[in-house]
Amino acid sequence: MAKKLMAALADSSMFLREWLANPLRVGAVAPSSPKLAAAMAEWLPADPENYVLELGPGTGAVTQALIKYGLREDRLVAIERNPNMADLLRKRFPQARIITGDAWQLDHLLQRCQTPIAHVGAVISSLPLLNFPPDQAESLAVKIQSVLHPHGNWVQYSYNLGKKQPRGANRFHLHASKIVWLNLPPARVSVYAKTKRG
Repeated sequence: MAKKLMAALADSSMFLREWLANPLRVGAVAPSSPKLAAAMAEWLPADPENYVLELGPGTGAVTQALIKYGLREDRLVAIERNPNMADLLRKRFPQARIITGDAWQLDHLLQRCQTPIAHVGAVISSLPLLNFPPDQAESLAVKIQSVLHPHGNWVQYSYNLGKKQPRGANRFHLHASKIVWLNLPPARVSVYAKTKRG
């Protein structure tokens, strides 16, 4: 228990340091809570062979939940811009593919993997899209749409608790949405489907 507490404090300290250094890119002052991480991990693809792409994993709170909910570590590809956080993720998830890079280059980064990845079953994003101009969010959405399997989900959280879709989401169909109150601050998890579901 003490070890878990120390790790949580270290993660929070790293988040705060990185946020102070670059608040627009980090987007949060603390890691996602277990409740928020679990709400995102509920949307893993049914096929265990599908890859899952995580964008902006930070220190790995959501990553840990994805694995707890059944994602095979070797089917996880995570893109983290911050090199300190990416190094930490490689230590914690040695079987995953942790890429230090820009999520807006996700198509090129997936193709440069040792085994190139053309499609993923889900995109799990913790990127602070509200911090970016609409055209940047739109360009990211185009790339997410291009790598998702036809029935794949884009899972995105936002600190904007209104039902307004985040930037770039107009290319998708809103499949589910809920507020997670037990997070600092509270967040809305929205699930976008690439195709309509009856």
